[in-house]
Amino acid sequence: MARMGGADSFSISSISSRTSSSNSSSVFQNYPLISALLAFALAQSTKFFATWFKERRWDPKRLVGSGGMPSSHSATVTAVAIAVGFQDGFGSSLFAAALVFACVVMYDAFGVRLHAGKQAEVLNQIVYELPAEHPLAETRPLRELLGHTPAQVVAGAILGISTAIISYIIKLAAS
Repeated sequence: MARMGGADSFSISSISSRTSSSNSSSVFQNYPLISALLAFALAQSTKFFATWFKERRWDPKRLVGSGGMPSSHSATVTAVAIAVGFQDGFGSSLFAAALVFACVVMYDAFGVRLHAGKQAEVLNQIVYELPAEHPLAETRPLRELLGHTPAQVVAGAILGISTAIISYIIKLAAS
């Protein structure tokens, strides 16, 4: 049990003062959040412009849709993890949690979600071949672009790491 009034005492007021001082900065100065949002925006913009270069058409769905090169999921969670590492230390518990979270998201992107997309493709083909009078013949097609190949996940991770490093250098230069 903690002693009351000593230098090592634990109290609600000490937590409150630490929390209020750390919360006093603006969300616009939250380096991990800014790195994550920037990495996401860069990944999605890359997909948007890549579609235009490949197919000579603008597809606004590429700005928010999943799937494709690079993985915006990987870019976002990797940027968060690296930014947390720079801000709180690569030995911190928060970095460990962010890294585990990033690994789970990236595994899911090229594992479960990739296979779900392949299954959707097969199911859509089966429904397409149904006779017109079948009750499922008019079923709306399932989304097929759900997951990522390992290369898309790695490209997203590299983009996330790069974004966090460049953001950190800019943050250091600004302060």
